[in-house]
Amino acid sequence: MNIYDYLTPQSGETLTTLLEHKNIKINRIVSSDDLKVTEYAQEEDEWLVVLEGQATLLLDNEEKELSKGDTLFIPSKTPHRILSTQPGTVWLTVHIF
Repeated sequence: MNIYDYLTPQSGETLTTLLEHKNIKINRIVSSDDLKVTEYAQEEDEWLVVLEGQATLLLDNEEKELSKGDTLFIPSKTPHRILSTQPGTVWLTVHIF
């Protein structure tokens, strides 16, 4: 699999699990610019990197502007949501259980 072999969805996001092993899950997410704003507060820690595009997240009531190469660590149970994305934004997320 090539991480850059994807299609940008017309709306929402496409999530592909790349690896699940012991206490780690790695996903590739491809985002459109038409997202339903959803608040997340998952049980596991999450580290992410933006591989392509740009996004704005709300993390603990603070806006975070992310672009290609930016990383972010989100501790477990921390409320966050994606406010906007550029079409074709590609994320790599690592969930640590």
